[in-house]
This record gives sequence, C-alpha cells and structure tokens, in this order.
Amino acid sequence: MDPDLSKLDAFLAEAGVDGYLIEADGETADQRYLSGFTAPDPFVTLYTGETTLLVSALEYGRAMRTARADRIERHSTYDHRANVAEYGSPGGKYRTLAAFLDSHSADSVAVPRDFPVGTADGLRDHGIAVEADPDGVVGSIRARKVDEEIDHVRATQRANEAAMARAEDLLVSATVDGGTLRLDGDPLTAERVKRAIEIELLAHDCALDETIVACGADAADPHDRGSGPLAADEAIIVDIFPRSKTSGYYADMTRTFCVGDPGETIERWYDLTYEAQRAALDTIEAGVSGSDVHDAVCDVYEDAGLPTLRADETTETGFIHTTGHGVGLDIHEHPRLSEEETELEAGNVVTVEPGLYDPEVGGVRIEDLVVVTEDGHENLTEYPTELAVGSGG
Repeated sequence: MDPDLSKLDAFLAEAGVDGYLIEADGETADQRYLSGFTAPDPFVTLYTGETTLLVSALEYGRAMRTARADRIERHSTYDHRANVAEYGSPGGKYRTLAAFLDSHSADSVAVPRDFPVGTADGLRDHGIAVEADPDGVVGSIRARKVDEEIDHVRATQRANEAAMARAEDLLVSATVDGGTLRLDGDPLTAERVKRAIEIELLAHDCALDETIVACGADAADPHDRGSGPLAADEAIIVDIFPRSKTSGYYADMTRTFCVGDPGETIERWYDLTYEAQRAALDTIEAGVSGSDVHDAVCDVYEDAGLPTLRADETTETGFIHTTGHGVGLDIHEHPRLSEEETELEAGNVVTVEPGLYDPEVGGVRIEDLVVVTEDGHENLTEYPTELAVGSGG
C-alpha cells in the first residue's frame, strides 16, 4: 500500500515544524500506518516528506526486508551503546534520538497526543522543539481508506461472518430446559459461545481479545460482555469485532437472536431498530455529516415514542449510544456517526449500529459495516438480519 500523505505534508507546513515523530510499537495504528512495519517493542518513525525508521539491531534486518519506509536506520549509527553507558537509560536514549533528528535536519517535530511525555521532555532538553498534534492528522488520513485497505476490512468481515454463523449454529441446536438453553446435556453459556467464536476466527487467521454474547438484562448494557447460561425467550446480543493477524485490519458486526418467543416488546424493538438502521444507511454518502446519519436513527426511535440521548441526555434506557464509528487499524477510529459534526468522505469505513436497551426488557442491536461512497455506501456485511433462530424445542 502506498498511502497519500499530502495531508500530512500540508499539516507540517501549516504547523511550521520539520517533521512528524512517532515512538510506539507496531500495534499502534498510526505507527503501523506511517511506517508500514510492526514490532512488539517501541520504535521510532520520522516523517519529513520521506519516512525514516530508527530501530534496534534486533529489528533492523526484518525492517529492511518488510517495512514500507524510505530509509531504515539503527541505533548503532548514533552511538547508542556509548550514550547509554555514559548517560544511563533513558538519558542515553534521548541523546541518541536527538542525534537522529539532527541528522535529518529535524529541529522541530509534531507528535501524536499520546506521545511519551518523558521522550518529549528529553528531546526538549537537547534543543528539539516538540509540539503535540491535538487533532490526530495521521488518524484523519487513515480514516479515508484506499481500495487495498477496504479489501483487508472485507476479508476480516468474511471471517467475522463465519464466526457469527458458528454462534448462531449453537443457538439453533440448543434445546430448552426450565427456560435455560442446553446443548449436549449442558447449559449453553455465553462463555461456550464465545469460545466457539474465537476458535472459528483462529481458523481464519483472525483473533480478538474479547467479544459480546449478552442475554436478558446483560444485553441492556451495550458493553456488558455477557456471562453464564443463556435463556430462551430473551434477546441475545452477539457483537464480534475481530482483527486480522496478517493485515491488522478490524471488522465489526452485531446481530440479535432469540431462541423461542421474544415477546411483543423485543419484536417491536427489533423492527424499529431495523427501520432505524435502514434510515441511517439511506442517509449515508460523501459530504453528509455523521450527525445527519445519527439524527436519522434518533428520528425513527423518537417518532415511536422511545427515549434517546439526543432528546434527553440523562436517559438510561432507549437509544443510549451513538450510531457508529470508523473501523480500520483501530476498532474505534475517525469518523463518528454521532451528534458531532463530521463530514463523511468516500473511503470512510463505518459501523451503523442502532439499538434499544432497558434492564426490564433486555437489549436489541443490529450492526453492519459499510464503506462511504460518493453517492451512497457499499455494505460490507452479507450476514442475514433475523431475530428468531429456532424454536428451542
């Protein structure tokens, strides 16, 4: 991938600094994007119109083979061992980094908001001007995906859908005993479903730290991961957000299921949530504000007499979160579909995930993953949207 960094060039010119500096490990999205390299330990990327990496001897050979950067340099070029021996650590490290910046005529740098404060102070002690980038320019560049990135997200989404199908298969195969779902003689628990999801994702070279399988009152908290036996006749929210081990790109999808009779309220909520999602999808296109998409969802819910945070910022039930967020090298990134005014651009990849929640009833959420286009959107989600999954007989 060859990213368009003209926006970063313009940022440096406007900020009046010589370069953009990142010190982070390769799991940090901005670092991976700008450097085209991953490593478990922190390394340095300097962008001055060209991209230069400063890495340890351990990572030098691999960086030379695989990194997208224009130049790869190692600590030894700047007498790092002698610096540490004389000035200790981290003092020696700061001296090495200052020498590296000096060699690239970078007397002033902008850094991400989460740049290590110790390194910033250490560089300032050596005469380097360090300014924070409050708006996250690299993140804003990452938000507009090129075709290769969209293909990465699409591939992760296909793995996600295989994992969702595995979860649904378990629910379809379950029987009901005293209101509890059972499978192979044992209670079907949220933990068992999550384990099956993880195994399926591993088979597709994807992984996740956690997922949501939440039933009943647990499902009324949008970020409750869920635990314990799953029940019949109650909504079960399954929210899976895996990351490809190869590309590093995430996907995200939620479906709500019920084994048995969900009841009138959940059925009504489900239909409204599907309607709200369709309204949001119909609104999405380049040039539209994310707030317009969020408003489309709120309009559906409020017209049906249900509470939203837009109408009442203190409500604890109803639609109690925003409509969506960007997805890429981070699971939550720019842009947001919320009350915030953010103009959508072609190439943005965003979730569209309206939902309704009440501990007395449970929760419902439907989430698709879409690419914003000039005249609408491309839905990357192919998984069906249905509430009932078997009779629980």
